[in-house]
Amino acid sequence: MQYHALSLARHGRGVALLGYLQSRPHGDVLRSGKIRLVPVAELRGLRVGPKLFQYVVKVIVQAIQLLYTMLKIDQPSYILLQNPPGLPSIAVAWVACLFWRSKLIIDWHNYGYTIMSLSHGRNHPLVQIAKWYEKLFGRLSDYNLCVTNAMKEDLWVNCNIKAVTLYDKPASYFKETPLELQHHLYMKLAKDYEPFKPRTESVSSDAERSAFTEMDEKNGHVIKTRGRPALVISSTSWTEDEDFSVLLKALEDYERYINEGVKLPSLVCVITGKGPLKDYYNGLISKLCFKHIQICTPWLEAEDYPLLLGSADLGVCLHKSSSGLDLPMKVVDMFGCCLPVCAIYFDCLHELVKHNENGLIFRDSNELAEQLKMLFLGFPTLEGKLHNFRKNLRASKQLRWDESWDQTVLPLLGQNE
Repeated sequence: MQYHALSLARHGRGVALLGYLQSRPHGDVLRSGKIRLVPVAELRGLRVGPKLFQYVVKVIVQAIQLLYTMLKIDQPSYILLQNPPGLPSIAVAWVACLFWRSKLIIDWHNYGYTIMSLSHGRNHPLVQIAKWYEKLFGRLSDYNLCVTNAMKEDLWVNCNIKAVTLYDKPASYFKETPLELQHHLYMKLAKDYEPFKPRTESVSSDAERSAFTEMDEKNGHVIKTRGRPALVISSTSWTEDEDFSVLLKALEDYERYINEGVKLPSLVCVITGKGPLKDYYNGLISKLCFKHIQICTPWLEAEDYPLLLGSADLGVCLHKSSSGLDLPMKVVDMFGCCLPVCAIYFDCLHELVKHNENGLIFRDSNELAEQLKMLFLGFPTLEGKLHNFRKNLRASKQLRWDESWDQTVLPLLGQNE
């Protein structure tokens, strides 16, 4: 939604951006004179009575709170909503549109009921109610965007909703990170995270070192450290649709390959993000005994995340779409940084990841472990598949968010309004 807000602001439109302020928005949003942040207070769940009762009360209170917040802003021409989460926001936005006589645009990234089904099962009454609700209020929108052609077809066939495909595209600041910026980022992260600190003491008193780079303090020249570890990155919201035990098992196999004598580099595996299952997986990580692999799970500032993607050697994606119809935004951002990806298979992933062209697709931890071994054999060589994938990404000159948005969304809004 921050991307939408920035695109609207770029075309001179005033934007009220409603949402939770749990984390700091990107600096471009904060600096824009056209975007006004409207914080929505996050409600703590009621802890009295049965869980179903607690959930119903929470949804009702959220609906009242959200409607009150929306009716306080200046009258908008359009209300643009991302789904999920859509309960109760789709219905509330529709009511607000009736009040304001505004147009409702829904940006479908997935179906909320399929995410709910991961916890409750597809036949649970709550899931069935959420499915009915999503279809009903989705049909009341004026315009619809979605993130894949597969979802566009599903919306039309199963919901009678006509949508336009707006593929997620990386913003312009997702790009390869220059070596000097990499060094400064590593030094910043080394203050808080052990894996970014140098493995050995510097032989030169004039060199400032991280685990990956060193800078001659006399002339500011930066080089990559000889024998450096490979940097693997994944990002997650730590939810049920991403099983990180797959990655942890693959890393155990990778450690075993090194112990068996395979010439592979040490790994630093960075898993960014926050969410409900983070503590659970941190507990599993703490029990692992690796000699050649270090894992850290930081929460990065918005400006540092693209810099780290642009510095990494390989991205890993464990997103398994709950609907089989959406695509992982993290891979879009990684490709914007020309970062090759290993991604776990699901039905429409081929719309983004081209196996053996810009990355690899795996189905289980064994396949992922074999892919890590194959990609990092001889690292850091400028030959082999990892290098070829990066070359292909550089040559693809993929469309960026601004161009894609101007081609797809701007015509819906009317350029001269």
